[in-house]
Amino acid sequence: MNCVLAIDIGGTKLAAALVDGSGSVLRSGTRPTPQQDVIDALAGLIAEVTADGPAPVAVGIGCAGPLDLALGTVSPVNMPSWRGFPLRDRVRELTGLPAVLAGDAQVFALGEHWLGAGRGSAALLGIVVSTGIGGGLVFDGVPLLGPNGNAGHVGHMCVDPYGETCECGGRGCVERYASGPNLARWAGENGWQPSGTPDARALARDAKAGDAVAVAAFERGTRALAAMIASTAAATEVTDVVIGGGVSAAGPVLFGPLAKALDEIGGLAFVRAVRVHPSTLGVQASLAGAAKLAWDHS
Repeated sequence: MNCVLAIDIGGTKLAAALVDGSGSVLRSGTRPTPQQDVIDALAGLIAEVTADGPAPVAVGIGCAGPLDLALGTVSPVNMPSWRGFPLRDRVRELTGLPAVLAGDAQVFALGEHWLGAGRGSAALLGIVVSTGIGGGLVFDGVPLLGPNGNAGHVGHMCVDPYGETCECGGRGCVERYASGPNLARWAGENGWQPSGTPDARALARDAKAGDAVAVAAFERGTRALAAMIASTAAATEVTDVVIGGGVSAAGPVLFGPLAKALDEIGGLAFVRAVRVHPSTLGVQASLAGAAKLAWDHS
């Protein structure tokens, strides 16, 4: 049976799977991402997933960036042990297979386009709203990666040029307003007092219960998201947006005010016509996209 090896590398989890041409997962596994010796942990995971299974014909890799596709290197912000790390070549050495690399949010978008909520969209923006905010663009089934592999960093689009300083060094980035930690941070600064851990999950729970500050935090964050989506649509004419990541689990608390904000912000008819969907693949989207990347390049 023909299959490819899909790899998803994040700051907290490593995942790998053997995936056939229809997108079915034949075997899979996960491991926590260690602080050091990440490649050793990845090698062990690859060996586990491929042992006694069908032989893959290629490898697709999704990894947090920034990336340099020409060199095949990665420098994930939340993995300080990797700076200019030659990930593509190391995976080729580990597997003996052709390997192709893209950003984690780019493969998320490609996976949702192939098998998920964005299936068949002519122009798709995929957004991951979690600890940070990432994005990927897929046009006519082809991911738009950019000259160095960094296209789609929508979390660092400026939505307020006079706004707060972002962790990236920029000012007014949407991530500073709408990522999970920043939603909770703003709520805490404005009087929110959760019963448990002050994180985005607790914030969503309290917003659903009607806590005024929690509701306001989501309204503020979704307005920043809406500004980014409208700007991206105006620049690229995306027709569909798929939103995943941990914060998307907030459901109506997120998607309700987002729809309202988009209606208020959008002007041009083709911008207002953008359809927003929650992810249907969830945590499997990035592996699906990495597999599609491998199939397309095998």
